[in-house]
Amino acid sequence: MRSTWEKIVAVVTAGAATLALAACGSGDTGASGQKLRVGTLTDAPPSIYLENGTFTGYDNELLRDIAKREGFEVEFVGTEFAGLLASVATNKFDIGSSTISTTEARKKTVAFSNGYSTGFTTIVTKKGAALKDVASFSGKRLGVVQASVQDDFASGKVPGANVVRFPDYNAGFAQLKAGGLDGWVVPKDIGQKYLDQNPAVPLELGYTVETKDTPSAFAVRKDNKDLLKKLNDGLAKAVADGTVARLHARFFKTEPLPKELEQGGPGLPVQNAGI
Repeated sequence: MRSTWEKIVAVVTAGAATLALAACGSGDTGASGQKLRVGTLTDAPPSIYLENGTFTGYDNELLRDIAKREGFEVEFVGTEFAGLLASVATNKFDIGSSTISTTEARKKTVAFSNGYSTGFTTIVTKKGAALKDVASFSGKRLGVVQASVQDDFASGKVPGANVVRFPDYNAGFAQLKAGGLDGWVVPKDIGQKYLDQNPAVPLELGYTVETKDTPSAFAVRKDNKDLLKKLNDGLAKAVADGTVARLHARFFKTEPLPKELEQGGPGLPVQNAGI
């Protein structure tokens, strides 16, 4: 039999463990000082990429700023886009940071912060390919990142296209360079960055369409309202004091900043389904 002292220690230890487990399962992943796991991509500059072993880009630097303002820390983890939202919904990641367009279909899986950027979808082609409108891509091979909004665009708005899906941007770009694709559907800023980094490759931006109705935002679990509030509060402060404008100018040399995100602007509100 155990001594009285041993029994007291066992009870105290068990109680502490129970409290710790309860805290972990509370759903309050926005607690002050807590380190949150962020799922992000490694190969989509200037928005999200890995540089010298550090996750950076407009999206991730903005999230770092928001975390500092709101009293939590972030730990970035590289992942593929196709499974990112499911990983957020099942608590593998606390936040998704990957230039995620806030479509109605995605709102069924996760909740989104307010928007922090808008942009354009473009189809990168070989120079001189003369593929400048949607109809010209019928029967052509179009590369996309699987489950991205560009996948939705190519599948639903480019009639007759043969859509080829890849796990990341690098894989699609490699196929385009090798001649395995007629076009590569990407956010315009990402396409431009790849062109700038590979001047010897004869590519150009082809057909382009604006995507302002579905701004990019951070994804969180639908029941994590505390973290959602922190993200929105921090983002509003970053818009108000000009941090968003400064970060945008740092990473996007030619893309204009939406007027809603200019210093003191109203921001880009996002309505979540059922929240």
